[in-house]
Amino acid sequence: MNRIFKPSHLKRKLFFILSDISIIFLSVILAFNFRFDFEIESHYLMGLYISILFLTSIRFIGFYFFKIYDISWRHFSINDLLRLIYILIFSSLLLVLFTYFARGFEIVIPRSVIPMEFFISLFLIFALRISKRVYLESFLENSAYIPTVIIANADKAMMIIKSLHQTKEKYKPLAIIDNIYTGMKVNNIHVYSLEDLPALNIKFEAAILDISIDIQKVYNMLNKLAIKDIKIASTYSDYKTDLKEVSVEDLLARHPKDLDQKLIENFISNKKVLITGAGGSIGSQIARQCALFGAKKLILLDHSEFNLYSIAEELGSFEPNLVMQSVVNLELLEQTFEKYKPDIVIHAAAYKHVPLVEENITEAIINNVIGTKNTIDCAIKHNVQKFVLISTDKAVRPTNVMGTTKRICELYAQNVEAKNTEVVAVRFGNVLGSSGSVIPKFKAQIEAGKNITVTHPDITRYFMLIPEACELVLQAASIGKGGEIFILDMGEPIKIVDLASKMIELSGREDISIEFSGLRAGEKLYEELLINESDMKTEYESITVAGRTIYDIEKLNRDIQELVEIKDKLDKLKKIVPEFNHKVN
Repeated sequence: MNRIFKPSHLKRKLFFILSDISIIFLSVILAFNFRFDFEIESHYLMGLYISILFLTSIRFIGFYFFKIYDISWRHFSINDLLRLIYILIFSSLLLVLFTYFARGFEIVIPRSVIPMEFFISLFLIFALRISKRVYLESFLENSAYIPTVIIANADKAMMIIKSLHQTKEKYKPLAIIDNIYTGMKVNNIHVYSLEDLPALNIKFEAAILDISIDIQKVYNMLNKLAIKDIKIASTYSDYKTDLKEVSVEDLLARHPKDLDQKLIENFISNKKVLITGAGGSIGSQIARQCALFGAKKLILLDHSEFNLYSIAEELGSFEPNLVMQSVVNLELLEQTFEKYKPDIVIHAAAYKHVPLVEENITEAIINNVIGTKNTIDCAIKHNVQKFVLISTDKAVRPTNVMGTTKRICELYAQNVEAKNTEVVAVRFGNVLGSSGSVIPKFKAQIEAGKNITVTHPDITRYFMLIPEACELVLQAASIGKGGEIFILDMGEPIKIVDLASKMIELSGREDISIEFSGLRAGEKLYEELLINESDMKTEYESITVAGRTIYDIEKLNRDIQELVEIKDKLDKLKKIVPEFNHKVN
């Protein structure tokens, strides 16, 4: 018996098909009986039978074509109801036409029957499909729950509530925080302003926050109210809203208010985009966004087989062209440009880990400087419309070799004879969660039950989410005319020790503390984004332009060649970048 009554997709379909047929049958009979006060004359019976057959056929075809029978019972939504209404209206209109043309065949269907049948069918079909949601929501009302406050705009709050009911979550919303709809009700739940929250006479045990709000501000307020069970809502849909634990990335995230996605779309749409370092943290995110913004073709170049494979698998439906090579190999790079003829090149390939670069200076110079020079030269030679160099705040008054190599790349980008190619650079600080950054390292230490190691109690860094940093990169690149170094607004710098403390707090571990290990080779206490104050504003607050540094390009080419060949590379780096102040502990 259990096997017979076990739910399945086929059984659910058969149940609704039989139910719909029964509802149409009943609706037509009731409509005719209401019309004739339950005394139907015999010459109207043919019209009754024809109406049942006609509406059953048309509606079954409509329900099947619009996949009404594929809708999950417990997830029936307003959009699904609208589809039902459209099909019922269409079938009723067809019945009106049929009635008009059938008059000469002694088939009589009173016009008043048709709207009556429509409303009866609509009510019964809707009632059947909403019944499971009503049951589940009533069950939730009367079951054990956790008193919860939702902090989101009214539309998203409604979707969160709906998702909680549908997924049988333990959270029971008792209040919504939305400064716009204060004083109103959403789904019979009162809406308050954020300022009202501390004074509410409700003992909340949990909170659900929309990902787009100022999470750090709200998180601190909730902590003062002793609300520890805090979830972030994201990825909204009719059927489900994903809830996740608050992460340190959520608390540090900055959401630029002037992201111009239409500008980015116009820049990327229908273009062939070549991305070097496409498997890295920045390169892979830029690849995702170029696909999202409608690139005509993506050419993904990386020397790491695994990284290239990973991003290619993720973008499989986009069918990117995969190029497994190093930007250092000029001959192979030339072949790539000749073969694919990109419109835009985004150069994210670089060695970026400061201590590793200090141990491998020659390799870093070849990869970072020569690789960048090769890529820029190929772009110019092949008339690429736009070349975008991904740079770093470590290029500003560098104290390490990595930052100095990136500064040389900036100098080359600013001073090369670009001809028909617009060559721009974009400089920003650390991105949250990128490979090799402190957050994955701290997470690993916490998971292993080890103390977190911080190099210095006063060390600070700028941080931004990877997707937002990459969107701003594309936005800056779209407004560049050539020769600019764009600087992304990274907000206020954050003390690494505060970051570590917050991660320990979020983990709930009381057996983990912070240890100071001392600054590493080439590391400085704080990063800068400007070399001098000669920056210029753009039309976007989040993007400024650094003052231009003139460097004779012929001399720079000679200096780069000598840098590769000379034995004392540090001395030559200091001559090319006079502000380089090498710090080795």
